[in-house]
Order: sequence, then C-alpha cells, then structure tokens
Amino acid sequence: MGRKDLIGGSLWENYSQQVVDRMNQPRFRGELTEEEAVRRGGKLIVADWGAESCGDTVRLYWIVDEKTGVILDARFKSFGCGTAIASSDVMAEMCIGKTVDEAVKITNLDVEFALRDEPTRPAVPPQKMHCSVMAYDVIKKAASLYSGKEMKDYDEDEIVCECARVSLSTIKEVIRLNDLKTVEEITEYTKAGAFCKSCIRPGGHEKRKYYLEDILRETRREMERENADRGEPSFDTLTLVQKLKRIEAVLDESVRPLLARDGGGLELEDVKEENGWLNLYIGYRGACRGCAAGQAGTMMMIQQKLREQLGEKINVYSL
Repeated sequence: MGRKDLIGGSLWENYSQQVVDRMNQPRFRGELTEEEAVRRGGKLIVADWGAESCGDTVRLYWIVDEKTGVILDARFKSFGCGTAIASSDVMAEMCIGKTVDEAVKITNLDVEFALRDEPTRPAVPPQKMHCSVMAYDVIKKAASLYSGKEMKDYDEDEIVCECARVSLSTIKEVIRLNDLKTVEEITEYTKAGAFCKSCIRPGGHEKRKYYLEDILRETRREMERENADRGEPSFDTLTLVQKLKRIEAVLDESVRPLLARDGGGLELEDVKEENGWLNLYIGYRGACRGCAAGQAGTMMMIQQKLREQLGEKINVYSL
C-alpha cells in the first residue's frame, strides 16, 4: 500500500514511503524470550519507555552477548501511532550487530534520517518528529538495564526540554537541517517547549541552563557566519533595498498569513536607518486596524520574528 492509497489525500505525501511501509508491515515487531536468549547464549533485556508528550509507549527487546556486549537480536512492541511504529522498527534494526555502547549513540535524528527516501526530504511532517525521540530514549533505558548505570549516565548532551526529552544537539541540528527561523517551528518539529514552556525563555516555573530563544539566536548567527564564509552576505552587510526584500520575505512567510486568519493585514510604510538600527514603520489593514490592544501585541510579535530571522538591531513601530 502506497502513501496515496492510505487516506487518499495529500496528508500522506508528507511521509516517506519507508515510513508507510514500516507502519504497515514492520519487520522487527515482536518479542524475544528468555528461552531464545539462553539458546543463543545471550542475556535478555526488556525495556519500556513512554512519551509523555503524546501517550505512546514502546517496549524494546534485546539479546546481548555478555562476552562482547554485541546486540545479537532486537524486537519491539509499540502502543502508539504509525509513525511511532515505523520509528521503533528502524530503531530495532539499527541496534542489531552493534555493541550496547555503540547503540546508545543512535540519536532520534539518526532514526528519522534512516527513514528518509531521499537525503534532503524529511521522512515525517514536523509534528511527528517527536516519535523518533521515544525510540532514542528506549535505547538508553535498555542500556541502563544491561549495564546497571543510570539513564542520565548515557546523556552526553544537555537536555534542553525535559518534558519532551529533547537535547541541545538535536535542537541545533533540526534548526540547521530545516532552516528553522522561529521558536514555534522548533516546537513543531521537536515538541520542545510544547508543555511546561520553561525552556522557551527565562521566567518559566523552572530555571533552565539553555533556552530555545537563545539557542535559535546563536544557531542562526552561526549559520550566517558560515554563509558569510562561503560568500553569502549577512543581513547587516546588505544594501537597504536588499534588506527590504529580506524583510518583505519574512513578513510574507511568517506574519501576513497569521494576520489574514483574523481578517487583518499590514503594509511596510517606511524604513529608516539610524545609529546602526533599522527602524520599520508599519500600517495595519483590515481587522487589525481597529484593535489597539491587538496592534501592540502584534507589533512585538513582528519585531521578534524579524530579529530572530534577520538580526537583533531591528525595531518595529506602528503608524
């Protein structure tokens, strides 16, 4: 059964054929028993893990050669959506033949990448990316049961979002791979920041070492520097006309569609460069025009998006 055969809409075109095949006919779903482990001269490991972000759960079975630490076989059971099944299936396959120490280095990004039909096309839509995080965590759970260590001992990277168990390197890599420009996009792709929201910015109920706003800003700066090294100019070095084109592109992509949902709109009325700052003057249209309270909040949202995507020295004012 192909992608278009499932529900007949374009929705399924956002999934790779590998995902569709594995959710329909998983190759490594099943269980391993103590008897089989004894027969093969290995140790049976059974690990359970659940994703609080969506309620899905997975059980991972390993048979491990205790002399070498090599995973001789792996199977899984999943109580969740089709994407969770596909992610768990490829995760189990990737474990076989690796040592336990090698298996814990498999990341959720490795799982998603293995499910791609084409290297540059994501295997799943952004809102389902978190399913591969569960596969990543159950490996660490199995490794901890085998070695007697704590799961956190296998965390070589900082966990930014505890609710969705998303690491610093995952967030940075997702920003780079998908050219993300807003915190909302990070949340859509990884589920980081979708729950208690403490990791989005300072001031939440729990203090964090890293915040999504800062990670996005720093990663975008790194990407700009890398582009500059390759000869692609940064926003600050553009002419005013070039800057206006970039600004209009951000407004068209990230702002105007949001305002249009409520019958509103905006136009860029004037631009002034003053003391190293770019001051933008906008005029509201439609429903936005008569809502003073909404205008103030919208103006801050526009300024934040422009700063995140283009540069820090941008101010937005309403005419």
